[in-house]
Amino acid sequence: MSRDVPIHNWPGSYYINSEKRWENGTLSLTRTTLRFVSSQSGESLASFRLSRIMEVKMESSSFIFSTLTVLEEGNIKHWFGSLKPNRVVVYNVLVHFWRERLLSPGSETQGAEPHPTKGRELISLMAGAQRRLEDTGRVLSHQGEQFDSMMQGLEKIDSDLGVADKLLSELESPSWWPFGKLPWKAAQEAKAEDAARAAAAASSSGTKNKVITSIPAVVSRGGDSDFKPGCFLVLVSSMEVRDTNCHLFHRFERNEVDEIKVYSPYEITVRQRFIGKPDICYRFLSAKMPEALSVLEMQYKKKMEFTKEFTAFKATPLSSPCDKEGTNWNEGFLQRCQETEVPVEVPAGELSQLQVHVLQPTVSQAEAQELKQMLLQLKNLALEAESELERQDEVLDVLTSSTDRATMHIGKHTSRIKKLL
Repeated sequence: MSRDVPIHNWPGSYYINSEKRWENGTLSLTRTTLRFVSSQSGESLASFRLSRIMEVKMESSSFIFSTLTVLEEGNIKHWFGSLKPNRVVVYNVLVHFWRERLLSPGSETQGAEPHPTKGRELISLMAGAQRRLEDTGRVLSHQGEQFDSMMQGLEKIDSDLGVADKLLSELESPSWWPFGKLPWKAAQEAKAEDAARAAAAASSSGTKNKVITSIPAVVSRGGDSDFKPGCFLVLVSSMEVRDTNCHLFHRFERNEVDEIKVYSPYEITVRQRFIGKPDICYRFLSAKMPEALSVLEMQYKKKMEFTKEFTAFKATPLSSPCDKEGTNWNEGFLQRCQETEVPVEVPAGELSQLQVHVLQPTVSQAEAQELKQMLLQLKNLALEAESELERQDEVLDVLTSSTDRATMHIGKHTSRIKKLL
């Protein structure tokens, strides 16, 4: 994923303190930095890393103009005004990415390693487990289809038995009764069927409401003019939009989602289309969105659409470790020196054996992130397998009861036919 491609842009103005004037331009939030570029000269008027931000506030300039201020390390204050669509949206998005600390120092990419690490070995093991679980899921799905065909056969048998019961009731009813079945018996049977359906629905709702992943996000319904802090939940059979107090905004059932458009690894929209009324569309922007995308790609693979902006994110390489943007060479050198382990005391006569070992973690940050996404995928597969097993258990119970009921009805019909004969 790129650090140079902007996650989001907002037109606005920047106050140049040395010249005591405002300059129009574009405020851009990238994976590592916040940057303001002049629209006239194309020059970068301000550029600093998110890790250097000390405070973000909404203030007023000259007690009239609404502005957004960002305090940088070294007590450097940046003023941004005339932000569109409004400063509240920019504030919510900027504060979200800053507080989530998406770009901690440990997330810097490392060079390619000459031999497989423990992290790569764990990833290969997880990939093997995921393949086995996918194979198991396919077998369960085929088994479920067989159960469904058996249920259809039993429903046909039950329907035929119902017709036979109606005909026998007409034959058994008194000559003065013009209807087939007595009314109080029909009402009792209808109530028993409704109670059985309600019990089955209540038992199957438990697994469907299990949460696979939950991430903080800034949420907007429709466009990008009303971003508010909230939460995005991916469940086994649905997606939920909630506010910061966990109050439900909207719930997308799995079969109701028509489109998931991915603009970047951090921004998506979910759309539910209707005929004759407006669509329901929510836009999500989150620093933790890559975690949810790994699950969404499995659940909604056929409904996901990746835009050109997402392709640009994937295609642009990461910034070089020697990148001077937002920092200088000395800072990078000092950071690399801090990662070097040198003995504090060296015994005399053993200086020739002195070696400098660079501390290398057993699992890198990128590998840990990949493992986390694979674990989420495994969790999704396991929950779906659990849901399918519970559904099949219910189908087996229904098959058993339906078979017993059909056997009992056949016996009753046989005895009734013998009486009529």
